[in-house]
Amino acid sequence: MQVTIDKNSGYCFGVEFAIKMAEDEMEQSDKLYCLGDIVHNDMEVKRLADKGLVVIDRDKLSELSDCKVLIRAHGEPPETYRTAIENNIELIDASCPVVLKLQHRVKTAFDKMERENGQVVIYGKKGHAEVIGLTGQTMEKAIVVMEDSDLEKIDFNRPVTLFSQTTKSTKGFYELSQKIQDRIKASKGELTEVDFNANDSICRQVSNREPQLRQFAKENDVIIFVSGKKSSNGKALYQVCLEENPRSFFVENQTEIQPEWFYPSDKVGICGATSTPMWLMEDVKNHLESMEANTLPA
Repeated sequence: MQVTIDKNSGYCFGVEFAIKMAEDEMEQSDKLYCLGDIVHNDMEVKRLADKGLVVIDRDKLSELSDCKVLIRAHGEPPETYRTAIENNIELIDASCPVVLKLQHRVKTAFDKMERENGQVVIYGKKGHAEVIGLTGQTMEKAIVVMEDSDLEKIDFNRPVTLFSQTTKSTKGFYELSQKIQDRIKASKGELTEVDFNANDSICRQVSNREPQLRQFAKENDVIIFVSGKKSSNGKALYQVCLEENPRSFFVENQTEIQPEWFYPSDKVGICGATSTPMWLMEDVKNHLESMEANTLPA
């Protein structure tokens, strides 16, 4: 059995940067607080917890003072920074530069839409950490849209400025953009530049993985997709694999792998989400090679 790890899988720049900041900080201190899971992967969260990273939520943040708190790559709303100032908390800000730029763009667009009686719409998952940071730039007035049913929240007689969570599907964004345009035309009888402004704010480091992953899925007989179940990016990229290769399996770690998925002659590809650490994919590879030697028929 030939086993290969996809060279394009693993951490995106933002996640890698945040984890490096956390590890560097913990070399000088035995405890560092992190506002939410640093990455949507339970095994990596546990590895860092063993080093002293303590995950907290926003309620706990308001109770802390005189300490250090890491802001992960997803970014945070303005309220978090205000709380830190009030409670004398030193923030280790590992917000992804792509997310910070998007927050600024959303804030600028929101100020414009307020003057023009318009709406900011964000294509993303309600409650996702990045989306919370984005809606925070709009005093929580932004409309978050994920499903077709969410379109009912939009007033198509008023101007609309559309953005996307950075890790969403490019295809999904443009399909949503077209649906909004169609609704505006149906409501107003026309579509002008004033009526609608679509901003493709998807991170290209993330979106470029989709075509690469499609090719990787085609090249292998079996795909083992390694990701935390909390990862939105992981769910989306796994579906890409499944579309190209029906013998694609989603696992959190090597313990979930079943020998009956394989034949000895298979080419097996291992890949993962932007939140999947390389060490975990290597563990899966080692497990598969050990399994072939001990379990699969010759």
